Amino acid sequence: MSGPLNRREPCPPLAPVGRAGSGASPAETVIEGVRVVTPQGTLPQGWIWLRGGLIAGLGGADSPLPEEAAHAERIDGRGGWVVPGFIDVHVHGGAGYDFMFAEREGLDAITRFHARHGTTGLLATSLTAPREQLTAVLERVSRYMDGPMPYARVLGVHFEGPFVSVKWKGAQNADYILPPRPDWLEEWVDRYPGVIKMMTLAPESEGALEYIDLLVRHGIVPSAGHTDATFAQMTAAADRGLRHAVHTFNGMRPFHHREPGTAGAVMADDRIAAEVIADGHHVHPAGIGILVRAKGVGNVILITDAMEAAGMPDGDYMLGELPVTMADGVARLRDSGNLAGSTLTMIEAFRFMVRRVGVSVEDASRMASGNPARQLGLDGTTGSLEAGKRADVLLLDDSLALKGVWIGGVRLADAQ
Repeated sequence: MSGPLNRREPCPPLAPVGRAGSGASPAETVIEGVRVVTPQGTLPQGWIWLRGGLIAGLGGADSPLPEEAAHAERIDGRGGWVVPGFIDVHVHGGAGYDFMFAEREGLDAITRFHARHGTTGLLATSLTAPREQLTAVLERVSRYMDGPMPYARVLGVHFEGPFVSVKWKGAQNADYILPPRPDWLEEWVDRYPGVIKMMTLAPESEGALEYIDLLVRHGIVPSAGHTDATFAQMTAAADRGLRHAVHTFNGMRPFHHREPGTAGAVMADDRIAAEVIADGHHVHPAGIGILVRAKGVGNVILITDAMEAAGMPDGDYMLGELPVTMADGVARLRDSGNLAGSTLTMIEAFRFMVRRVGVSVEDASRMASGNPARQLGLDGTTGSLEAGKRADVLLLDDSLALKGVWIGGVRLADAQ
């Protein structure tokens, strides 16, 4: 197989065929002659019927298309795959914009770019920053979520920091790292109810366990990251409700056979779901394979951790307030050389898992869609292909090239 993916052409604009959330009616579509990946297994020579923004039905070769679907647009999938749209719970930006500072134009650009590459829902992810900047992220994202979202839906905010470890700061700004502040959280939850979906912190920091209690009480997913937590500290955090780990192996105390550390706890504790950046730069393919075997397919979540340089040419960029240089598609802090997020897309992560790590299309789909939907409590409405769920659907050809993206039943042009 080829080496790590290098991406370097800026993408042209992606236009929706219909504008989801703008009052336009989603098209009625049947995709047929495809392998349809469902939670119960793959339907060979299958079909899927999209109507009214939902999945109206699906079936295999032995299940005829309902008569009511006879007038729908018919698309021949030519033996490819239909999988649920990807959900990225950890993404900082793309197309030259960062969620830390993006207004509506930038939010449209980020969600347009990632939709073009198969993401139908995402969490706008912050960086370690001053309180005022974090509040401003909530304000802008909350307004955006209240309006029409024609591309990938913003499902909420993931605060990555500022309550993390200086020792494992990675590309986080150490100037703004501090212990957890419950008063900040209470103000944010009061002003922006339901917007914060996930928060990453260092479980070993002072007051972290009590803060995890508070996150659980507010229905926010507590996550470990940029942390020097020992195995015992991670276990204590999981006992309080910690159930997620960001970019596993990166920005955390590594595994040692006498002190399994943060990484060891993530692999050993079934209560903790493990993100992974599958780009060949952040984690070796064998390391990802070990993680999948340790966690099981149902407890690994693919993410991009993409920053503003995703989809852009090599050159100089910013990650929050930190200068970054991208060369050959790899972004690094200019001063330290640390990896600075990624320029990955979800379709590339999906293909990497199949081609380089060796998982099945069905398992890669679960890690890119079903698992993140479950982690966010959205699996009742999205994340898998089942009748009655949102029509967030991807059409892939036999080589896993992206041929079509539907978000809420609306097809987007120029997917790749």
